[in-house]
Amino acid sequence: MLSWALLFLIVALVAGLLGFGGIAGLAAGIAKILFVVFLILFVIALIMGRRPGSL
Repeated sequence: MLSWALLFLIVALVAGLLGFGGIAGLAAGIAKILFVVFLILFVIALIMGRRPGSL
C-alpha cells in the first residue's frame, strides 16, 4: 500500500513538472488517501499484533 502511495506521489511530481496540473492534483489526492489508509492499517496491525505479557 505504501508503495502505491509513493508511486502516485512520483506521478504527481512528474505531472506537475510537465504542466499537467489536473493530473498532478488527482494523483496527489490519491497518494494522500492511500497513505492515510496505510497509516490506519499499520496502527491497527501494531495494536492487534501485541499479545498480553509479551514485550
